[in-house]
Amino acid sequence: MVIEKRILLKGSKGEKEITAVFDSGASYSCIRPELAGRLGITEDLPEPMEFGTAKEGEKLVADRAVRLNFYIDGHRFSDEFMLIPGLSDPVIIGAKTLQAWRMKLDFENDEVIIDPRVTKLRLL
Repeated sequence: MVIEKRILLKGSKGEKEITAVFDSGASYSCIRPELAGRLGITEDLPEPMEFGTAKEGEKLVADRAVRLNFYIDGHRFSDEFMLIPGLSDPVIIGAKTLQAWRMKLDFENDEVIIDPRVTKLRLL
């Protein structure tokens, strides 16, 4: 199951409001290469990463990534997005990002639940 939600993506080159797919079944957050290139500076991964898909035997490969901020309901988050050619949706927010920012997906109400405490910088 997935949830679609409007987010604002911001990078070093620009910004774009877009509908993102929040998918706890996706390991990493991913983005289409052409969108990533308009938003920020992409860089080579140390080695290509392969990702399985719902289609048996099909794999997608990422060899580049981009770091972007994204905003949900006024809350700012940041993560690395893998560039995946032929990605079915422009942006997918995956489990690594959801876990890092302690986001929860409420499928019953079709909502992304955010804990505002995790968006505050804490210096110890």
